[in-house]
Amino acid sequence: MSKVALVTGAGSGIGRAVAIALAHAGFQVAVAGRRVAQLEETAAAAGGKALVISTDVTDEAAVKAMVDGTVAKFGRLDVVFNNAGTAAPPAPIDELPVDAWRRVIDTNLTGVFLVAQAAFRAMKAQDPQGGRIINNGSIASVTPRPHMAAYTASKHAVTGITKTLALEGRRFNVACGQIDIGNVQTSLGIAMQSGTLQADFSLKPEATFDVKHVAEAVVYMAGLPLSANVLNMTVMATTMPYVGRG
Repeated sequence: MSKVALVTGAGSGIGRAVAIALAHAGFQVAVAGRRVAQLEETAAAAGGKALVISTDVTDEAAVKAMVDGTVAKFGRLDVVFNNAGTAAPPAPIDELPVDAWRRVIDTNLTGVFLVAQAAFRAMKAQDPQGGRIINNGSIASVTPRPHMAAYTASKHAVTGITKTLALEGRRFNVACGQIDIGNVQTSLGIAMQSGTLQADFSLKPEATFDVKHVAEAVVYMAGLPLSANVLNMTVMATTMPYVGRG
């Protein structure tokens, strides 16, 4: 029987690439996000059989309905790629609007928590028990860029959620890991190739890499038996200024 995967933020970018790759790898897939038209495009590219669910990950009731709908459709939930995220426009920390801070924290932290919580409950309750949650972290979960305080703080906190889930999931056969991605070619985020703020506050272009390699990495993580887990994986452009940054 095919395993069941749920991907949030699946309407574009990393989420779309991962949903398509999971479907091609034999998973039954549910794709979730706020923009139904784009989700339907993802579903079509995934073979036309994906379940499309309109969801705001900052809304607890909507997240519960998303997970319940996936289980109702497919019978269980084996893998969640907890991917939905956003960023505020770059700004010095003393000029960052509180509303922009809250929007990023609501999506990147509270949203990740709500999805993980609902998935954990479903995986704990199902028979056979267990499943896998894969959180989308970031290079920013370890090393910040200037003028990205909200995004950096949210992604540092995601690492804490990942470790907590990995610890608490042991008793229930629920594995949790995190993929940290650096400079992938998507429409979301900073335009790396045209010049990005460095640790010394200079502007320099940075190398990027194809999103398909992120999708391949997530498929690998998702395909492991629950007796094995990738707690953390970093996938990045080889020459990006990350190692030794600053």
